[in-house]
Amino acid sequence: MDMIRDLTLDSERALYGSHGVEAVSCRFDGPADGESAFKESSDIVARDCYFNLRYPFWHDHGLKITGCDMTELCRAAIWNSDDVAISDSRLHGIKALRECTNVSITSCDIISPEFGWSVTGLDMSDSKAVSEYFLLRASDIVLENVNFKGKYSFQYVEKGKISNCRFDTKDAFWHAKDITVRDCAIDGEYIGWYSENLTFINCTIRGTQPFCYCKGLKLIDCRMENCDLAFEKSDVEANIMSELISIKNFKSGKITVNGVGEIISDDPEAKGLIEIA
Repeated sequence: MDMIRDLTLDSERALYGSHGVEAVSCRFDGPADGESAFKESSDIVARDCYFNLRYPFWHDHGLKITGCDMTELCRAAIWNSDDVAISDSRLHGIKALRECTNVSITSCDIISPEFGWSVTGLDMSDSKAVSEYFLLRASDIVLENVNFKGKYSFQYVEKGKISNCRFDTKDAFWHAKDITVRDCAIDGEYIGWYSENLTFINCTIRGTQPFCYCKGLKLIDCRMENCDLAFEKSDVEANIMSELISIKNFKSGKITVNGVGEIISDDPEAKGLIEIA
């Protein structure tokens, strides 16, 4: 592998089409304001580098980024690439990751609206993220110890395992399918609408109008706090270890709950069984 070190590069496509290059302590910044530094490259390592220009990693194959700083001006940093490993880095530009395959993210700080759209095979751990429309249409995701803040997360996500995470969000998991969420805390509004085969195990869920229009929803040993108008027109099997403010027009299945302030049933199709433990 060829190494470049301590260079400042700002030209258009500065390292276009590179193969087997390790960039160490380089700066991609400067008055030429060039784009697409590593476009169409393969087997690239970027270590302790500073990225302040647009689109550095597009259509790359085999990419390792560690200890790097991607500023808010480094927009759309990693697109249409595969076999990507990112660790101990800051990703602060909008649309930082999109339409990539086989991605691992470890110990990263992400501030990036529209992050992770249409990514397939994402393994994220020990990281924090601030975003909107986080992981839209992603699939085959694994998240462990991720702290997330932002609206409209996990929409249309398919196939995933999420554990030991904290989410401060709203409109999360809309239209999501085949996701298991374990040992997590979720603070938000309108969680899980129109979803299919979501399973929550030992989670705490807070916020208004959760889990409406769901199919195949399972809640196992979960707590629900400050939740009202829950489960409208949903198919649910749930064991809830707390009280609910209200349940509205629960369509089918069985909910076991410690207590409920109000059961609203003004729809003839609302035939779900509610059992007070």
